[in-house]
Amino acid sequence: MKRWTCACLLVASWAGNCVAQDAVSALDPATLRRSSFTWSQEEREFGFAHWSSIYSGRLVARGDRVHALPNGAPLFKAGTAGAQALERFIVDEKVAGLIVLQRGKVRLERYALGYSAAGRWVSQSVAKSITSTLVGAAVKDGYIASLDDPVTKYIAGLAGSAYDDVTIRQLMTMTSGVKWNEDYNDPSSDVARFFTEPLERGVNATLSYMRKLPREAPPGTKWVYKSGETHLLGVLVTSATRQPLAEYLSAKLWVPYGMEQSAVWTTDRTHHELAGCCLQAALRDFARFGQFVLDGGRVDGKSIVPDGWF
Repeated sequence: MKRWTCACLLVASWAGNCVAQDAVSALDPATLRRSSFTWSQEEREFGFAHWSSIYSGRLVARGDRVHALPNGAPLFKAGTAGAQALERFIVDEKVAGLIVLQRGKVRLERYALGYSAAGRWVSQSVAKSITSTLVGAAVKDGYIASLDDPVTKYIAGLAGSAYDDVTIRQLMTMTSGVKWNEDYNDPSSDVARFFTEPLERGVNATLSYMRKLPREAPPGTKWVYKSGETHLLGVLVTSATRQPLAEYLSAKLWVPYGMEQSAVWTTDRTHHELAGCCLQAALRDFARFGQFVLDGGRVDGKSIVPDGWF
């Protein structure tokens, strides 16, 4: 069976000039507790590496065993055109960390912008892949009977909303037909208002916002990228397993697969994990997750997800 290369890339931002680390280190996390959509280049370079110092979160505990990542042959020899092109790429694209695995061996590992192997970096939407993996684990464990079950079977608070008749599969594939705007430059978009709208008393933050959204298309007929729906998947997994996402992730993957560092999963205003984003982990542990996927979701020879899940 062919094994493709897994690469994990951590990018600090998409525009702006590089910032000296002495200037970045002077930033106060308290001053960054606002929407990260509005951060400056300097604030991104600091904030993405110190996310769990800025926002609240829940620990994803590691175990005693570490999944080894042995060194392979270097991808580029020092001084070659390939090595020089890589260095230009890291500077131009403001890459904080880059690791390349091939057949489970590290062929390249580089850090910049003051980031290092000892640090953690926020995943942003890479967390969606981890959340969907936990859905698979919940199916395998019997907590979720079928992806074709209605989401209201597991989240009773959605009954009577636009999510009536929406299945878990449609939620996972973002084809619910529920209207959502993910424009990061629009302060009135759903992705922005999700974090600022007043909460219903006694209702978790995700459910409070998502169950008020209108329907725009029949379920299964229209795809729209919706971070809110992956946040909702996290509520579903927590409801089905009766475990916080961070604890379930620790039990199913972080401990048994041998992640090197504990991670931190950012929580919302009601202390539930934001399942669509914001898992802060080490670069090598992101690489291990990629290898886990390449291995078919197997831990110690046993799959933690249904066969063919990935």
